[in-house]
Amino acid sequence: MRTLYYPGMSEIRRLAHIERIPIRWGDMDAMGHVNNTVYFRYMEQARISWFDRLVPEQDAWQSTGIVIANATCNYRRAITYPGTVEVRLYAGAPGGASVPTFYELRVDADPMPYADGAATVVFIDMKTQKSRRIPEAIRARLERTEAAA
Repeated sequence: MRTLYYPGMSEIRRLAHIERIPIRWGDMDAMGHVNNTVYFRYMEQARISWFDRLVPEQDAWQSTGIVIANATCNYRRAITYPGTVEVRLYAGAPGGASVPTFYELRVDADPMPYADGAATVVFIDMKTQKSRRIPEAIRARLERTEAAA
């Protein structure tokens, strides 16, 4: 099983999903690099694709949804057009209603991350829009999942 571990990190993070996203010309700003807000969109797209694979189709966005409680991004290097961003989503140990997620953004074949980030994902009941305990079937998948590249 592939895991991510940083010094000082208190938990193992399992690779849960890999998303490849083409960099669009319009992602860049006047400075000639991808705008900082777009890094969050890349992480969001990976998170939504992961959720869609994690939750049974009949439940996803019908009875079970997700929101984020917080999000961070550490910008390491500027991303520029053209290229493809590879977002690696790692999942931490699930709590009652939430799971910590962690992200690495790489470009093309470059092994060094251009950015990394994190977001706390909270599972919600779509009807009440309130947090809900992670369903046991989804929890089981969270605890054993590893990305299909």
